[in-house]
Amino acid sequence: MKRIGMLTSGGDCQSLNATMRSVAKTLYGNLEEVEIYGFQEGYKGLIYNNYRIMKPSDFSGILTEGGTILGTSRQPFKLMRVPDANGLDKVEAMKENYRKLKLNGLVILGGNGSHKTANLLREEGLNVITLPKTIDNDLWGTDLTFGFHSAIEIATNAIDCIHTTAASHGRVFIVEIMGHKVGWLTLHAGIAGGADIILIPEIPYDIDSVAAAIKKRADQGKRFSILAVAEGAISKEDAKLSKKELKEKRSKRIYPSISYELGAQIQEKTGQEIRITVPGHMQRGGPPCPFDRVLSTRLGAAAAELIMKDDYGYMIGIKNDRTTRVPLEEVAGKLRYVEPDAPIIKEAKLVGITFGD
Repeated sequence: MKRIGMLTSGGDCQSLNATMRSVAKTLYGNLEEVEIYGFQEGYKGLIYNNYRIMKPSDFSGILTEGGTILGTSRQPFKLMRVPDANGLDKVEAMKENYRKLKLNGLVILGGNGSHKTANLLREEGLNVITLPKTIDNDLWGTDLTFGFHSAIEIATNAIDCIHTTAASHGRVFIVEIMGHKVGWLTLHAGIAGGADIILIPEIPYDIDSVAAAIKKRADQGKRFSILAVAEGAISKEDAKLSKKELKEKRSKRIYPSISYELGAQIQEKTGQEIRITVPGHMQRGGPPCPFDRVLSTRLGAAAAELIMKDDYGYMIGIKNDRTTRVPLEEVAGKLRYVEPDAPIIKEAKLVGITFGD
């Protein structure tokens, strides 16, 4: 009998269910005896031993279903070594529950923070396999994460819908896209949606450059402009600040987000009417797109194959359209950023997109 634990951790996204389904179908189809223990609400379920034994039928009909049938929660890595309100040692509790259930391995679906904890559990002697989940596409060691393409479609649709109202009223629209530290989602949605200006965290912007680009369009007789702005976009001025100085400055910000601050600055410099649209958590919701369903199926099957070989300690990623295993110690704590001189940036600039630099 092979006993495998499974949990989804951190922010939700599309294709979590599709990925779990692929792992389960592969194990059920290739092993005579297997039990899958689904931990509820991410690492919280493993800490407090809140689980249910899954049946094959639990994984039926969920390929197209968004969210996660196991539920999820955020358990910050920096607090994992801090006892809970009742003095419980979280790491020891996870190890104890893993061993109490006589698990052979643990499958963790998560993003950057989740991978830090997964690597910690590996270091503590648990058999762990991880799968790369995030709409930000920012996990090191893989070209793609599941959820990313689904979020691109939603964010792009938001920009598409803005085009008609922006053109009708001759306004400047700012569409704020998710992404605190990394700009892959804003970059792809901005290009796909025909944004005139794209602002991402990796390329600090000059507000005068942004205003100049909008004025240039107006001078050319173009009645509207659309900006795709990552929620973590940062000005050149703020990029020079230390983390402490930046945190202090942002604590005094009178605007709800960077887009509203940008909007006020642009209106002051150009005199044009500004509107802000924030798709927000819509970008993480709804069914996974076909691309993500295929990606999840491939990643899940590859993860199950390693489990059947008792080969643990890896994240399953994809490189050059091939599934690959990446040692967890190489993944944990690393982000995959957009390089400012990447070909996709150069090509976007060639077609006239401004990045505010």
